[in-house]
Amino acid sequence: MSCLSSLNKFFILFNKAARYKFKQYLIPHVNATYKQINIMTLIISATNRSDSNSLKISQYYQKQLQQQGVDAQILALTDLPESIINNGKYGTINPDMVAIQELITNSQKFIFVVPEYNGSFPGILKLLIDSLKFPDSFYNKKSALVGHSTGKYGNIRGIDHLTGICNYVNLHVLPLKIHIPYINKEIDEHGDFFKEDTIKFTQQQINQFVNF
Repeated sequence: MSCLSSLNKFFILFNKAARYKFKQYLIPHVNATYKQINIMTLIISATNRSDSNSLKISQYYQKQLQQQGVDAQILALTDLPESIINNGKYGTINPDMVAIQELITNSQKFIFVVPEYNGSFPGILKLLIDSLKFPDSFYNKKSALVGHSTGKYGNIRGIDHLTGICNYVNLHVLPLKIHIPYINKEIDEHGDFFKEDTIKFTQQQINQFVNF
């Protein structure tokens, strides 16, 4: 065999090995990137009060996320079935909750928009969490918390209480938590924030959440 033939054979084998290594690296890398892009984000409007400020804030966050190329769905707790109250079978799935359980299970990131009710968060939110599969529903997923109130503290205690529950169910919480006081004075007729500080800090949280 000539020296030239041996050299050609070497390069053929080298190219095959290189293509194999490239394929080994590229395909998992592309798939991982694809999965990251398609992570589902769910915004939970954490009250069953109709026409709530929580829903307006949720819709604002949804619009801001869309501007960054993130599609997010909203789960308003007004949509929970009435049977969630009377079912009483914790650890089993209420047939009326199957669709909501699937929505939670398929979501990897959450934004909780939480009003202050009697110094904490609404009981309907705790009832939702208690009705879902544990630990599958939230395990090792990510969340951001937004508190608001008609008074001057922006649901600080309620967000602290919810953080403790998130820790228990292994749901990672973005360190930057938002507290919006005097919510009735914060939202304009278009459902948008208009005060400079509120826009600044909510946008900062949204930016961090997208990269979280």
